Formats: sequence, C-alpha cells, structure tokens
Amino acid sequence: MSELWRLSAVEAVRLLKRREVSPLELIDAAAARIEATNPKINALVTLCYDRAREHARRIQSERRADLPPNFLHGLPIAVKDGTDVAGVRCTSGSRIYADRIAPASDVVVQRLEANGAVVIGKSNLPEFAAGGNTFNEVFGATLNPWDVRMTSSGSSGGSAAALAAGQVWLATGGDFGGSIRTPSSYCSTTGLRPSPGMVPRTSRQPFNPLSVEGPMARDVSDTALMFDAEAGWHPLDPLSQVGPHPRFSEAAARPRKPARVAFSTDLGIARAVDGEVRAACRAAAEKLARDGVAVDEAHPDLADAEKTFLTLRGAVFVARHAQLMEKYRNLYKPEIIDNTEFGLKLTPRDMVEAEIAQGELIRRTAKFFETYDLLICPAVSCPPFDVHQRYPAAVDGVRLEGYMGWLVLTLAITVTSCPVMALPGGFTASGLPIGLQLVGPPRGEAKLFSVAAYMESLLKVTPRTPIDPR
Repeated sequence: MSELWRLSAVEAVRLLKRREVSPLELIDAAAARIEATNPKINALVTLCYDRAREHARRIQSERRADLPPNFLHGLPIAVKDGTDVAGVRCTSGSRIYADRIAPASDVVVQRLEANGAVVIGKSNLPEFAAGGNTFNEVFGATLNPWDVRMTSSGSSGGSAAALAAGQVWLATGGDFGGSIRTPSSYCSTTGLRPSPGMVPRTSRQPFNPLSVEGPMARDVSDTALMFDAEAGWHPLDPLSQVGPHPRFSEAAARPRKPARVAFSTDLGIARAVDGEVRAACRAAAEKLARDGVAVDEAHPDLADAEKTFLTLRGAVFVARHAQLMEKYRNLYKPEIIDNTEFGLKLTPRDMVEAEIAQGELIRRTAKFFETYDLLICPAVSCPPFDVHQRYPAAVDGVRLEGYMGWLVLTLAITVTSCPVMALPGGFTASGLPIGLQLVGPPRGEAKLFSVAAYMESLLKVTPRTPIDPR
C-alpha cells in the first residue's frame, strides 16, 4: 500500500470502485509522498487534509446505484492556487491575497467534487498565473522534479511538478498562453487545453475564449478520465456546451492511427527553436511516416497570431488588474504592470481589429483541418531553464521580444480555439524533458484523445513519471 502513488489514476479509480482501496488510504499515501518530495520541489503550497478526509468519508458512506460513469470514487487531486476551494486558502500567488480564504468553490471544483474527486491541496503558480516560470513572493519557486535546478514552467507549474513527483494522480490547470502545455512539456506529463467552453468556468469576461480550464495528468488515459469529470454545461458559463458529450475515456481507450498529419518545428512564426526541440518534433513525424501515416511539413497561416494574442490579452489584463493595481501597484510584479499598461493604451479600433483577426485565424485553421487529422509541433521553443531566470530572453542566441517571446508556439495555437494536447516527446542529451503539442480540429476532443493514445504508444517515451525528484 505504500506504493499507491505509483498507480495511474485509472488504476486507482478502478481499485476505489471495487472498494479494494479506500479514499482515506489514498489520502494517506499522497500525504506520505508529499512529505517525502515536496521539500525538494515546492509543488503543493497549501494542504487541506482534514477537509479531504471529511469529504472522503462522505463518499465512502454513499452506496448509490446511480453514480455517473465518470465518478472518481474519492480520488485525491490538487487544485491550482488561483482556483477557489471553499474554506481553503487561495492566494493566486499574490501578496495582495496572501491570507485570503475562499468563501466558496469555483465552478470547476464544484463539478470535480460532485463527480467524486477529493481536493487535498493547492498547487503553486506564478503571481496571478502570469508568466511561464512558477515563482511568487508568497511561496517561492516550484522546482522541476527532473532536475531541481530547473523551472517546471508555468503557470500550472505546481500541478505538473506534483504529478511528475507522484504527489497526486490528477491536477487542475488553466491555460491562456500555454499554462497547461508548457508545464506538461517541462515535467514530461500530459495535459489538455480544451476548446473554449468545454470545461465550465466563471470569468469577468464571459465570452473570452483565450483562457480555459483543463485537465492535467501523467498520461492520455488519466487526462481523459479527468476531462470526463470536468466537461459539461453550466448556466454561469455562456460558452459551456450542453452536450451530451462523448465518453472521452472510451475515446482514449481506442487508439486511432490518423490518416494524414501535418508537422512543423516552428509554425512559421517562431524566431528561434532549440535544435534538440526541433529534432524531437521531426523524430515524431518520422515515426509516424514509418508507421504508414501520410506526413507533410505544413501548418496553418499563423503570421498574425502573436500580435492578435497580445492585443486580446492586453484587454484581459485590464479587466483583471487595472482597478486592483490602482491600490496595490507596489505589490505587483513588473511584467503584470507592463501588460496592464499596454492594455490601457489600446484603442477600440485595436481591439476590434484583433477580434476580427482572430475570427479569420479560426476560419483558416478550420480549413486546414479539412486536409489534416492532426498538427504536431513543439510545445516550447527551448528545454527547461534555470529556475532563477525569470524567462528566456534568447533561444539559440536569438534575442526575443518581451517575456512571452519564448511561448509563441503555444500562444499562437490558443488563438485558433482548437483543442490541443501536450504529450511527452523525449528528452535532451542532458535528460531534460521535451514536449509536443498535438493540435486537433475544432471541437475535436474525442478524436484528439484517440489519436493521442496512438501517438503515446508509438513514441514510447521513457523514462516515465512518477519519479523521485533529482
């Protein structure tokens, strides 16, 4: 029983359902693993074991015959620290909210708990989830379990690191410019940025399609398991989908070889991509070709994706931070101040032109997927970097613009609104993880899970998580 942390989420839920193991035993196993590993990586920053055990006992006492097929039967999970869990500290990585206790749970947490998940802790994130390196002045930095000198990326870096170290079986993530995909890439775990509205959420800007909630796990099947428990309709989210949705776990259990795949090492827009990252993407394409898949080096026209993203993001920062910054400017990190001030300088014409440009990008990408089943590209332009470096200012000796320059491969896909899976793609010569993005057609999550399961088997990336931090 001391090795329960090694189980996949699918295996753990199977044992829970058969009552061969109890939720309380899994909480104890997770707590022991957290105690052993968290001092080395700082992934989980607030723990709520008493609340978790109380919830677990309620689940154990239920003997309903009408439990939904996506019920998790008391599986412990982690929730990102920008997402409210009732009665639990939620800081968003900001000194402004350092002592804040959430009065109620966020919609995504309500949904997961209703479907049998048990929250045992909050995972670290950058201040207000802004940036691709998980550090803040409340809890410090989260370190990468593959090399504790390196970043786990962000903003869902605590979730990815906790999964990689075996602290939890599933974890929530949010993705704006790559915040599920880049940590998954850097920690050799798996995560899905779903289409907008697939996972209900509440937002100040309810029709904003850039920021989404999504599942994070160690492999494709576990990611599908969590997505089944998250996806659906909610009256507070006008983008949420009524359904009925397919069973994503069933899709992941039926690996499907795609007929025609496009791949690109730079999407035609990255100013620089590390050589080992390019090689990993090309190697995946070559494996597909050897397995009989038609493979073309191609990508949609994303030439204006970065400009469009940054403009739309600027408006989001105004909504999230402008008013609060008037009172607490001294408590904000400089990157958020810069992004918010950029947003405040935007004109109505800038915003309308960006919204029109996104519409055109979405339509061009949809047309692209009339030819291709899948688009493969790197998740990040460079491997994990020193955690003390705020962000990479250059890749392969090429200077980048702004602190988002190294994230262009993820933020460009965000603008398309297509579902995209982050999948382990290999390792550098020094043993650092490299991740791939598997981009599917619009609203094509079920198909994407089937193809991702096939890709996972084809690539056979080893070693696999969970691992002991090193």
